[in-house]
Amino acid sequence: MAAAAQLLPPIGAPGLPMLGDVATGVTRELGNVTDVPRTAITLVRDRLDRITTLVRANRDTIALDDKGEPARAGEVLVDDPDDRLVADAVARGFVLIERGTIQGTGIGFARFASPAGQRLPAAIKAMRRIAGDRSVSADQLHFDSGSFMGAAEQPAKNAPAAASSLRLGMIDGGVAEPANTRARIARHGFARGAPGVSNHGTAVASLIIGSGQVRGAAAGATLWAADVYGSDPAGGNASAIAKALGWMSAERVPVVVISLVGPANPLLARVVQAVQARGTIIVAAVGNDGPAAPPSYPASYPGVIAVTGVDAKARALIEAGRALHVDYAAPGADMLAANAAGAAVTVRGTSFAAPLVAARIAHFHANADPAAINAAIDAADREASDLGKRGPDPRYGRGLLCGGCATPAK
Repeated sequence: MAAAAQLLPPIGAPGLPMLGDVATGVTRELGNVTDVPRTAITLVRDRLDRITTLVRANRDTIALDDKGEPARAGEVLVDDPDDRLVADAVARGFVLIERGTIQGTGIGFARFASPAGQRLPAAIKAMRRIAGDRSVSADQLHFDSGSFMGAAEQPAKNAPAAASSLRLGMIDGGVAEPANTRARIARHGFARGAPGVSNHGTAVASLIIGSGQVRGAAAGATLWAADVYGSDPAGGNASAIAKALGWMSAERVPVVVISLVGPANPLLARVVQAVQARGTIIVAAVGNDGPAAPPSYPASYPGVIAVTGVDAKARALIEAGRALHVDYAAPGADMLAANAAGAAVTVRGTSFAAPLVAARIAHFHANADPAAINAAIDAADREASDLGKRGPDPRYGRGLLCGGCATPAK
């Protein structure tokens, strides 16, 4: 992260919103705060502290939007702008950074720099007056939802899996070349310095296609890997994820996993809907900020397969976040994944459950055909093992998928 030239004023100071009103959100969303488990409150506070630290350390590139969420500093997103909107915005001090169409969707967008000296919330408000009924938002950031728990081990060599006809995509950090696999990876960058290599992105990929001693749930598959972080402190933004989804849709990738969480964004919501209509199933993690955190996106968008995590005893992870719906659980702890150096490490988090579910669904959804989506989900439902209360429930969804897919940590 870039060093801060000067610390921001305290969160909640005049002119700055609270971070998603997280401090009061525990009471608002879950009732009396004294009834909320202490762990859940601690996770919310940890989230608030992480975001506060991030914003303060990167004040030139990251700012709080009108909802108190971290976003690209000094930039405003507008859906489907026309020439008149652009001209009006420029006349009022905005500067056009980028204007284009999300590949594979036909959805237009523009990025504008805020007028000089104007805070991001005020710029969003001003642009909404110009844009009329078009959606206006900040370019909010999304964060990974997993952690590395154990020391690296020397990679062991499994026999490489045969090439497979399965096809999947992932949107995350950059992916290192996997060890000892016949999988094929198509890489594309959607951020400064991308595509690069990251531990988180490599771990997610290893759970899909395998690497060294880590077996993949779709070993030998072709993987489209979009790096939306690169070397940009404000990477993982909504516009980058939207572009990555557009690339996947244009490539007719049938299943895409996103192990990232952030707030709702109107441009990204539209792109998700458009990609789904073209036959791509999107699988996303619910995050690790606990049940008191705001609902996570993209997991909460309609039609997205929302995934939570369980440990080796099939117990729900205490830190698992929440979405507006939960579809499946999968292993998310007591397991190995590969890091960027190719070594096997112990990982934990819903980030690592989501790729296992995506891999299983890919076995039932070989092509990006919208008419085949329901049948693929029905097949996954039949395979899922019921957990918790009988039948679907808000903790485990419709059951455990890929329960035997994880490589156990020793």
